[in-house]
Amino acid sequence: MAELPMGKGVSAGKIASNVQKKITRAQEKVMQKLGKADETKDLAFEEGVINFNKQLVEGTKLQKDLRAYLTAVKAMHESSRRLYECLDDMYETEWYGRKKMDAVVEDSDLLWTDFHQKLVDHALISMDTYLGQFPDIKARIAKRDRKLVDFDSARHNFAAVNKGKKKEGVKITKPASLLERAAPSWAQGILSAHNVAQTSLSRSQAEEELERAQKVFEEINIDLQEELPSLWNSRVGFYVNTFQSVAGLEEKFHREMGKINQNLYDTLDKLENQDMTSERTQDANHTLSPGGPPAIPKSPSKLRPAVPPPPKVTPSKDLKQESIINLFEEAATPNISVTSPTEYDAPATGNLLDMDLDSLQAATTPAAQTAETTAVTEEAAAAEPVSETVQESAESPESVEMPESFLFKVKAMHDYNATDSDELELKAGDVVLVVNYENPDDQDDGWLMGVKEADWIQQKDLGKKGVFPENFTQRM
Repeated sequence: MAELPMGKGVSAGKIASNVQKKITRAQEKVMQKLGKADETKDLAFEEGVINFNKQLVEGTKLQKDLRAYLTAVKAMHESSRRLYECLDDMYETEWYGRKKMDAVVEDSDLLWTDFHQKLVDHALISMDTYLGQFPDIKARIAKRDRKLVDFDSARHNFAAVNKGKKKEGVKITKPASLLERAAPSWAQGILSAHNVAQTSLSRSQAEEELERAQKVFEEINIDLQEELPSLWNSRVGFYVNTFQSVAGLEEKFHREMGKINQNLYDTLDKLENQDMTSERTQDANHTLSPGGPPAIPKSPSKLRPAVPPPPKVTPSKDLKQESIINLFEEAATPNISVTSPTEYDAPATGNLLDMDLDSLQAATTPAAQTAETTAVTEEAAAAEPVSETVQESAESPESVEMPESFLFKVKAMHDYNATDSDELELKAGDVVLVVNYENPDDQDDGWLMGVKEADWIQQKDLGKKGVFPENFTQRM
C-alpha cells in the first residue's frame, strides 16, 4: 500500500488544529458574553482602532473622489480637444494666423495631457500608496483580537486547573488510601507517585499554554500599539501634501492655459480686423427703399453721393455764402410775402448787384420787378399768413444752438435698422447732426457719430446719439 505524502498529513493536522482553535475561541466568546468569563480590555488600543477605521473610511472616500476628478479632467481634455480641432478644421488657409491656430491647438492638447499625468503622479499614486498600508494593519488588528481570545482562554484554563487540583486531591484521597491498603507495601509508594505525576502534568501543560498564548499576543499587541497612533498622526501631513499638489498643478495649468487662450483671442481679433470683403454685411437688417440702399463698405466715402458745388458768387463783406444761396432761392420764388415794393426792391437790388449770375438778370429787370410788385399787391391780404409762416421758419432748427462737437448735417437717403445698442436707427428723410467721436480711436471707416436733429431740438441732450453708415446719408 502506498504511503500518504507527508504534506497531506501535515495539512490535515493543521486543519484539525485550526478547527479546534475556532471551537475553543467560540466557546470562550460565548462564556464572555454570558458573563461567566472575564475579558481582557485595553481602552487605549480600542480608541486607536476606532481612529484607524475612521481614517480608512476618509481615505477611501478621498481616493474615490480623486479618481472621479481625474476622470472629469480627462473628459474635459477630450471635449476641449474636439472643440479646438473643430475650429482648426474651419480655419481657412488664407486667413490671418493659420500657423498660430495650429500651434494653439497643439499646445492646448499637450497642456491638458501634462496636467492629467501630473495629477496621477503627484496625487493619485500617493493616495494609493497611503491606502496600501491599511489592509495589512487591518489584518493584524483582527489577528490580535483572535490571539487575545486565545490568551483569555488559556488564562481561564490555567485557573480552572489550579482550582480543580484541590477538589481532585480530596476525591483521590480515599480511593488511594484503599488502594494503598490493598496493595503490597512495596507498591504503595509507586501508586502515590503516579497520582502526583498526573496532577503535575495537567498543571504544567496549562501553564505552558498560557505562557505561549501570552507571548504571541503581546508581540503583535506591542507593534500595533506603536503603529496605530503614528498612522493616525500621519493623516494631516498626507492631506496637506495631496491638496497642495492638486492646487499647485491647477494653478499652473490655468496660468498656462490663460496664455494659450490669450494668443487665440489676439489671433481671432486680428482676423476680425483684417480687410475682408465679407466684413460687416448687413443686407438682411435693412429696410430697402426703391433701388435698394448701398452696402456698408470699408471706405464708404467712395460710394457716397456727390454733393453739387455751391453757386459761384462774387465775394462780399456783408454777405456770407449761405446768405447768397438763400437770396438766390428768394429771387427765384415770387411767392415770398412782402408788404410793399420798397421793402422788396431795396434788399433784392442791393444784393443781386453783387452776384455774378447770368440767370438772375431777367429777374432783376424793372419790368420783372413791376410785374412781381403788382402780383404781390393783389395778394397782400392772402400773404399775411405766409409772412407769419416765414417768421416761424426764422425760428427753425437752423437757428437752434448746435452741440459743442457739431460738425455738419446729413440727411438719411435710406432706412437703416440698428443692429446694436450703440447704432442709430434711421428713416429716409431724417436729419442727423454729426458730432465728433469722444475717442477718435473708436471711429471705424465709413461710420459717423450723430444724433437726430428732432431729438436734439426736443431734449438738448446727446443721450440718443449713435453710429450709422455714412453712405446711407447725404451731406446737407
